[in-house]
Amino acid sequence: MTPAIVPFEADAYLDWVALTDAMWQAHSLPKAQISDSFLYRGDDTLLLRSAWINGLGLAVKAATVFPENPASDLPRVNGGVSLFGDDHGLLEAVVDFHLVTKWKTAGDSLLAARRLARPDSRNILIIGAGTVGTNMIDAYASAFPDAEFTVWNRTTARATEMAAGIPGLQVATDLPKAVAEADIICCATMSTEPVLKGAWLQPGQHVDLIGAYRPDMREADTEALTRARLFVDSRDTTIDHIGELKLPIAAGEITPDHVIADFYDGDAFARQTPEEITICKNGGGAHLDLMVSRYILDAWRAAQ
Repeated sequence: MTPAIVPFEADAYLDWVALTDAMWQAHSLPKAQISDSFLYRGDDTLLLRSAWINGLGLAVKAATVFPENPASDLPRVNGGVSLFGDDHGLLEAVVDFHLVTKWKTAGDSLLAARRLARPDSRNILIIGAGTVGTNMIDAYASAFPDAEFTVWNRTTARATEMAAGIPGLQVATDLPKAVAEADIICCATMSTEPVLKGAWLQPGQHVDLIGAYRPDMREADTEALTRARLFVDSRDTTIDHIGELKLPIAAGEITPDHVIADFYDGDAFARQTPEEITICKNGGGAHLDLMVSRYILDAWRAAQ
């Protein structure tokens, strides 16, 4: 069997709601085995993320991070995802790295929002005017079709630039006010210090935390975590790895038991009352790359 080459153009055949349905179903399979490894040459990095899910297959995501590439008008991060069949381990496809990353990152948080946000959520605030924030607007709109969007960014000019390309997107300059007025708050920044304060949160809100991915990074303060019912996409990729939880746990401000559920906990991953505040930390992981790559390949094949 000749492996499929799935290009970024497969983006046109994908659907956010169908993706999150597939991700949720995949979490009913046996828990994934995952592994990460790194190689370095100065500031350049090769990251290999691997996952194996019995019944779904195997995936190896190779990512190169070359910080100086933008000076040569090249992407800083590149790579590909190799997808292998579960029965015989044969290579089935090589899927475009940027396509998987786009749909995995936004789909991860959209799945959380579909489980945790109030169904009548209408006002959605995006904190951070980058690529992830743009993708999240598209993702949220698929599940909350009546939503209205606002963006806040540390640099207002960047938020204004983003809004110029997205019809109806409003720009906020007063972050506490924008947070208080939102039903869903999405943080997608590169911040190492909390940008979202728990004192600003209101009953009934849902918060998706996406940006922090290193042990020294966090987007929400401890008050936000303690005021909310706290969820994660995966305990294995968040609690001991990302500053959002690792730092307040180390300081004794919260414990791992503050995390109520992850996607593998099924029906426990849900909102209980309209008034409660919910937060989900998006940590990613190779198992999600596998789930998303499998969905992309199936959609690509169906379109051919």
